[in-house]
Amino acid sequence: MIQQFYPQVQHDFRYELNKDFNFSAAHFIPHDEAGMCKNVHGHTYFVNITVAGDRLNESGFLVNFQLLKKLVHGRYDHSVLNDITDDYNDKNSEHFPTTEIVARTIWGNIQNYLDQLSNKPKCVQIVVRETPTSYVVYRPKKGDFDGE
Repeated sequence: MIQQFYPQVQHDFRYELNKDFNFSAAHFIPHDEAGMCKNVHGHTYFVNITVAGDRLNESGFLVNFQLLKKLVHGRYDHSVLNDITDDYNDKNSEHFPTTEIVARTIWGNIQNYLDQLSNKPKCVQIVVRETPTSYVVYRPKKGDFDGE
């Protein structure tokens, strides 16, 4: 994987980790304005996850890198995103598998997992690159975190 530099997210946490990986998936956008993207097509998505926090867990990790990859790669690799109905649907544009919504959904799935951890890290940024020239950055607002 080529080394990527991503936009930095500002935060006040002591620790920050970043995990890069990719997955291959197909999707389509079920809307007339999507043009050619209405047709089923595929991408190799490149993802960067940024997690931050003040406390390490009992293993000395903020969060295990392998678990982050499993949460996304294990869920989406070699799939048709539209078929993952827990995350996406063809009825509501807020749940179409656009790159923006894929980034937001990855954030939600990761943060739901992190909320269960005793050290309570926060996923502060997701970058999803759909093509070599196009990517989306998703940054939650403070109120998006559980209990805030």
